[in-house]
Amino acid sequence: MDSKTAFILIGYQKDYFDPKGILHEVIRESTEENALLENTSRILDRAVDSEALVISTPIVFSENYAELRNPVGILRTIREVGAFKEGAPGSETIGLIQSYGSKIQEVPGKCSLNAFHETSLSAVLKAAKIEHIILMGAVTSVCIDSTARAATDFGLRVSIVSDCTAGRSSHEQGFYCNEIFPLFASVTDTKSLLE
Repeated sequence: MDSKTAFILIGYQKDYFDPKGILHEVIRESTEENALLENTSRILDRAVDSEALVISTPIVFSENYAELRNPVGILRTIREVGAFKEGAPGSETIGLIQSYGSKIQEVPGKCSLNAFHETSLSAVLKAAKIEHIILMGAVTSVCIDSTARAATDFGLRVSIVSDCTAGRSSHEQGFYCNEIFPLFASVTDTKSLLE
C-alpha cells in the first residue's frame, strides 16, 4: 500500500448496499457470500492510514436522468426503477465509507459504467503519480469490468479484490474473477492483499 497505489471504490451506495435500497437484491447474494462489507472495512482500516490513495466514485443521476441517452441493460433498469437519483437516499454513499471522512477522496461525476468516463479520475491519478489501482465495489460484470479495462488502456496496473466485489449472482462473480479478469488484471482477495 504505497504512494503509487490507489484503491478505487465503486458503487458503495445505499441503493446497492442498504437492505432498503432499490437494487439491493441485485447483488445481495454475492455480497453476503463474500462478506463484502466486512472485507472492505478490513482493507480500508489499513489503506486509509497508508501512503495509498483511496477514492470513492459514486454514480449519481439528475432527477430526469438526462445523462442517459438511449440507455440499455442496467442503465435502463436504473432509470426505470429510479435508482441513484440525485438527492434521493439511495444515491448516498453508505455509512461505512463515510465513516472514514476525508481519508477517502470522492471523485464525483460518474454517470456511466466506467468510473473514468467524464470524471476527473484519470487526472487525479496522474497528479498523484499512481501506477497501480485496486478495484472494489459493484457491479462486478459491469462497472468493475468497464473501469478495469479502461485503466488497463491508460497503462495502469489493475488488481481486483474478489471478495470485495459483488456480481449479480455467485456464478457471475466466480466467472468474472476466474475467467475474465485474469485476461487483463490481477485478481486477489482480502487475506492476500493484507498479507
